[in-house]
Amino acid sequence: MQQVQTAPAAGTPYLNINNIEVIYDHVILVLKGVSLQVEQGKIVALLGANGAGKTTTLKAISNLLRAERGDVTKGSIEFQGNRIDQLTPSALVKRGVIQVMEGRHCFQHLTVEENLLTGAYTRSVSRAEVRRSLELVYSYFPRLKERRTSQSGYTSGGEQQMTAIGRALMAHPTMILLDEPSMGLAPQLVEEIFEIVRNLNQKEKVSFLLAEQNTMVALRYADFGYILENGRVVMEGDAKELGANEDVKEFYLGLSSSGRKSFRDVKHYRRRKRWLA
Repeated sequence: MQQVQTAPAAGTPYLNINNIEVIYDHVILVLKGVSLQVEQGKIVALLGANGAGKTTTLKAISNLLRAERGDVTKGSIEFQGNRIDQLTPSALVKRGVIQVMEGRHCFQHLTVEENLLTGAYTRSVSRAEVRRSLELVYSYFPRLKERRTSQSGYTSGGEQQMTAIGRALMAHPTMILLDEPSMGLAPQLVEEIFEIVRNLNQKEKVSFLLAEQNTMVALRYADFGYILENGRVVMEGDAKELGANEDVKEFYLGLSSSGRKSFRDVKHYRRRKRWLA
């Protein structure tokens, strides 16, 4: 039965994840009561080590879990005040929620421009409108315009990441779920990607929930942050405050007020993390 979309109540978060639990293969508990919110027009960082549950959280929102034998067994996920956890991924795309997968996932045999055009497949608009969207993408990613006739499989990792984000923009999203945008990229390219994310947020009013291991960069560009550990949210707060937090600096950045710690000290800190006590 088609879900009826209603107008959100005043003060309702744009994206609201409420106490969700995710289980794989009916036995493996991955997320344990995760709750988070994304306000409209904001960049929210989802932080944590590899295996903390960041990607699973994004896939729970985008409804891609079932393809990997995963299920949201408790809690609810709402977008603009409406439940979305039972929608198909394609229906969610039409509502404006797009996930950019970890690892870039371009169609290797297609050109850069052909990849971008696949992002507009779900939109019932004229060719002229699609062309305007394409030019908008090229205005944010001029390098893609230069490489538009190149086969995607022969472009650089940074160009493939740009293509994946540009393809998402072609669907005219209002919310992008961005998974590990810095993975495998040189520091200069990471900064370039995050600058583009901030421009899209400020100029195109696209909200972002981004999962990222690079805590320092993510908190510099985000408005708010959540830290996941073993499938639970263990800390949350304003991005600047999290970046200045001694626990976060010590464990995730390898720094404390007394400077960089030795490996032995870091191991000791792993055993005594105050938020898991």
